[in-house]
Amino acid sequence: MSQLHGITHDLFAELRPESTPAHEPPPLHAPVPVPEPALAREPVPAQGSAPVQAFVPRRAPAVLRGRRPAPHPQPRELWVGACLHDLPLEALGLGRSPRPVAVVELRDRVQCVVAADEHARRHGVRPGMGLAAAMALVPVLETRPRDIRRERRLLERLAHCALGFTPRVSFVPEDGLLLEVKGSLHLFGGAEGLCRAFADACAGAGARPCLALAPTPLAALTAARAGCPLVVTDPAQLVGRLAPLPLSALRWPEDVLERLSRMGVRTIGQALRLPREGFARRFGTAQLDALDRLTGRRPDPRADFRPRERFHARREPAYELEHHDAILETLAPLLRDLERFLQARQCGITQLECLLHHRHAPATRCVLACAAPTASAQRIEALLEERLARLTLPEPVRVCELRSGPLVPLALSSDSLWQSGEHGGGANGESPAFIERLRARLGDEAVYGLRLFGAHRPEMAWRSVAPDEAGVRGADAQRPPWPAFRRPLWLLPVPQRLTEREGRPHHHGPLRLVGGPERIETGWWDGGEVTRDYYVAVDVRGVRLWIFRERSPPHAWFLHGVFG
Repeated sequence: MSQLHGITHDLFAELRPESTPAHEPPPLHAPVPVPEPALAREPVPAQGSAPVQAFVPRRAPAVLRGRRPAPHPQPRELWVGACLHDLPLEALGLGRSPRPVAVVELRDRVQCVVAADEHARRHGVRPGMGLAAAMALVPVLETRPRDIRRERRLLERLAHCALGFTPRVSFVPEDGLLLEVKGSLHLFGGAEGLCRAFADACAGAGARPCLALAPTPLAALTAARAGCPLVVTDPAQLVGRLAPLPLSALRWPEDVLERLSRMGVRTIGQALRLPREGFARRFGTAQLDALDRLTGRRPDPRADFRPRERFHARREPAYELEHHDAILETLAPLLRDLERFLQARQCGITQLECLLHHRHAPATRCVLACAAPTASAQRIEALLEERLARLTLPEPVRVCELRSGPLVPLALSSDSLWQSGEHGGGANGESPAFIERLRARLGDEAVYGLRLFGAHRPEMAWRSVAPDEAGVRGADAQRPPWPAFRRPLWLLPVPQRLTEREGRPHHHGPLRLVGGPERIETGWWDGGEVTRDYYVAVDVRGVRLWIFRERSPPHAWFLHGVFG
């Protein structure tokens, strides 16, 4: 006790005005000197009495008659701090479990409780407690191992949600986020409206953070970590509102907090009363710097959150899935996250890969190809439902995973003047969705587009491509010199040999030649030489056909195409 009394006496000795040297720096938050009337000055404490210095600036003198008080300076920034106290539980989807649940991890070869739900806390289970002690308090306690990767993914998901409120989002890897929202307050009707909207967005993502708003990022985060829903927009009130908060919310080292606690310093306000030089000498400049950043005396720059260029998310359900409806229900939150991810970037995707992982069998792969870029979760979910209905699963599904293809800038479009089906109104907007539904039901191979290539051989002048690539000419394709009606709409994959009677070709009867010949001789340099004379013929039903006769023996006739 004598040693502790000596340390305390030595520390607080610097607070006495009569013993403070002229060159000693001011306290942590000394106010700007303001001249006061002689009667308004506070009495100097007597030798040996307790210090009287306050951690907040002294009140300014009474306003002189005829002068208006100076307005409070507006903060340059306003930050929202979001802290997830139950992050280990919410990352595992255990935020609302009906039974007592705790998340544990190995610390110094001992299983310790990291987080406990409300049921377990009601029975005395606390973070940091050993698992054996927790089981003694709650014998039916359900435990789960901590998953750091899932916690990181949940924080990233919330960061993507935050990008819908402000472009300045800072990632706090341990347990939260920071949002600079001064420029966004008027969009939500003020601080309370913004915090309420952000809390609803986080609830949709599966988290319930504690939110606080303050002029400095560390103050907002500290209040949120202390569980205090603080809303401070006036910098002059910041120190006073932070004063009752515990020092443990600053996440200082345990030995520093313990030494301060032995001296009776347990709150932020009590720490701010200590003199700067003595505080820095005994507890380090890092803690002094934290207090300066907390109150805005020193700048506190934060790195902005950099979202990924492609979407990648996975979800592990609580039980194995066997039915397609259950798989689609598990994927629904990921699709909503994908929609927010794309809307924040004003982009869409044309390809999405869905991987369904099993216990023993290889992952089942399902790839969606969209006819046009899309960012709609409802549209993607409808296509995914068609694909999942056609899948045959080798085993139940343990993990559902989504991976997007490259992002494509989403072109803005306006609605048509005409209604759907009226003067062609709405046709262009509905055709990509119709093609996507066909591909989802019939398969990618059954629905394709055509691309032209520069080749004289008709069977090599086109290729089948994905519908979104159709209509684009190949690099070597040029507009042909012949009229468009000289080429049929439909070409057979392989020319079909025709029967011949009395030197005339037959196809369901004799054919009448109405056009031609057009001679094509090419391909001698690559082993695919062709020497053909093409004609336009009409059969007995009036159908126009594109046929050719080989110039080399046996001079056979072939059907190559049909005019539409």
